[in-house]
Amino acid sequence: MRVPSQARVLYHLMRADFLERVRRYSFLLTLGLAVWLGWTVSTGKLKLWIGGDIRGIYNSAWVGVLMVLVVNFFVSLAGFYVVKNAVERDRRTGVGQILATTPMSKPLYTLGKALSNLAVLLAMVGVLAVMAVVAQFVAGEETRIQLGPLLAPFLIFCVPAMALVAAFAVLFETIPFLKGGFGNVVWFFVLVSVIPQAIQGWQDPLGMGPVTVNLFQAVKTAFGVTTHSFVLGALSRETPARTFRWEGMDWTREILVSRLVWLAVAVGVTGVAALLFDRFDSSRSWSLSRGRRRPASDGKTAAGAGLVPVLTAEPAPVVLHLHPLPAASRRFRFLDMLRAELRLLLKGQRWWWYAVAAGLIVAGLLVPEEGRKIVLPFAWIWPILLWSSLGSREARFATDGLVFSAAWPLQRQLPATWLAGVLLALATGSGVGLRLVLSGSWPAAGAWLVGALFIPTLALALGVWSGSSKLFEVVYLFLWYVGPLNQTRPLDFMGVVPAAVRTGVPLAWLAVTAALAAAGVAGRKRQLAG
Repeated sequence: MRVPSQARVLYHLMRADFLERVRRYSFLLTLGLAVWLGWTVSTGKLKLWIGGDIRGIYNSAWVGVLMVLVVNFFVSLAGFYVVKNAVERDRRTGVGQILATTPMSKPLYTLGKALSNLAVLLAMVGVLAVMAVVAQFVAGEETRIQLGPLLAPFLIFCVPAMALVAAFAVLFETIPFLKGGFGNVVWFFVLVSVIPQAIQGWQDPLGMGPVTVNLFQAVKTAFGVTTHSFVLGALSRETPARTFRWEGMDWTREILVSRLVWLAVAVGVTGVAALLFDRFDSSRSWSLSRGRRRPASDGKTAAGAGLVPVLTAEPAPVVLHLHPLPAASRRFRFLDMLRAELRLLLKGQRWWWYAVAAGLIVAGLLVPEEGRKIVLPFAWIWPILLWSSLGSREARFATDGLVFSAAWPLQRQLPATWLAGVLLALATGSGVGLRLVLSGSWPAAGAWLVGALFIPTLALALGVWSGSSKLFEVVYLFLWYVGPLNQTRPLDFMGVVPAAVRTGVPLAWLAVTAALAAAGVAGRKRQLAG
């Protein structure tokens, strides 16, 4: 019995995409981070606390749900950025145009991409499932492995969550304004917004709601305490823990049905992606700058034109007379280079972008001291898509051969690029900076300056080494959310937490900035040598 041709095509599309993806450095890096997270759980550096001082004994049931909560958040975040480029890669390499000439339907293509995304994500989940066994042995509180309570949460919670992430990664690539950096930012905030709802018991796609409801009920039974708070991470000051034995999830019909519903939603999202997919026809894509569809090519450039060579008479040779440039025109002007880099950095921004930036500057001048903790983080998240181009612009637009062939690109072009990013940080955060100076808060002003130096330096270093804007967007969003926005003292690179400024945290970030600058220079030297 022969396998139907459509199923065979789907299998080979998924398999080829999966094999190509797992050979990338980004996959290996994410896998390494997943293993490191599993090890932090094993060594007790990352724990699940209920009510601040209560945790379960490290038996199979507790380790299983603890690892699943870590997996679903980490892989849903980092894994999304790893797999969100399948359609764009086909478009960029020309494979998509070849596939468009085949009878392959749009639903079959988007389904194949979603399934390959799912395979990549489940490979990461599988590694962390193995680490769960290691975690229980290393913790040593109970070494008897019970595979059912340990692996059931992975199957029931992780598979629907990863299917949803895989489907949304394809959907984002079929929507023009979400397939780039803006989509990366949107996904981060969508994922983070799920957590508060999950704590309230919502049947969320990550499984946090059902797990926390079960754990809160177990704590009430064991200690008579009613709590609706939990911490997944490390506490700055750990009090002596109260422990209890938890035998695992109560797998109610509501939980199982909700997982099936999320699987159905993932299938539906893939179907919507098929409807929006342009089948690599540029005439059907939307032009964001004009808000309308791009015009189709005329008859002179119709499909198939240019495939057959046209015989024309050989043009007559043209004699060119080259003259040496005058000495004045060969003199390097750094300000002109800086002006050009600023124009490139700000190119394409509409009036409303500048209006929001101006509003944040005015807010920084007017808000009281406490308001700085909110205004400055938002003032320095607003230009994230501009900073993300630093260091990666040459690779993205294939202008590296042109830029690197200019005179002294390391001593001239790279500092101008970096300084343009610094000036953007100083400008967008100038309201808060000016208020700190006028109030005489010099340590806080120094911390503000460190933040203005750190952000573009991070963008430049990551852009040079990765050749993509995505790595900076992911790393910076994480640091921004956990550090300044949630006022975590060691990660406060903006100086919005007074205790961080008093304890010298900005000096540590200044050292990190210097190390990143050295890394950026080393990366550009590597590019020039290659």
